[in-house]
Amino acid sequence: MTLLVTQHHQTNSSKAFTLNKKYFIFDSLTTQTKPLMKIYHNPRCSKSRQGLAILQEAHQDPEIINYLKDPVSFEELRDILNKLGIPAIDLVRKNEAIWKEKFKNKNLSETELIEAMITYPKLIERPIVVHGEKAVIGRPPEKIKDII
Repeated sequence: MTLLVTQHHQTNSSKAFTLNKKYFIFDSLTTQTKPLMKIYHNPRCSKSRQGLAILQEAHQDPEIINYLKDPVSFEELRDILNKLGIPAIDLVRKNEAIWKEKFKNKNLSETELIEAMITYPKLIERPIVVHGEKAVIGRPPEKIKDII
């Protein structure tokens, strides 16, 4: 078996590298190696399940984040938006009852939109796959293939 290792970037405490086309980060402070691919997943959502299946069929082993049980932080969500290259309003599920009841027709700032999604994580569109410095919303799920 041939291993293909490519280093991508390095900080004082971590190194990012590829091992056989899978991205990892090694953190020397914790001496752990973690996949650089994450899926923000809702197991009750069929599109999210389809997105996870696409990753698994491509032999990817992402960190699975059930964002309804383990909500993302403000900084994490802002980072995801930056990697997606979209404004916060484009990540909001506007057909959710909570959006219609509390936020529809209000002129909210980026900060207020991010805070709304943190407070009500059901408002976050899904699935979201982050792979290194890139991210994609899996709508349709096949879009996930673009960053594998």
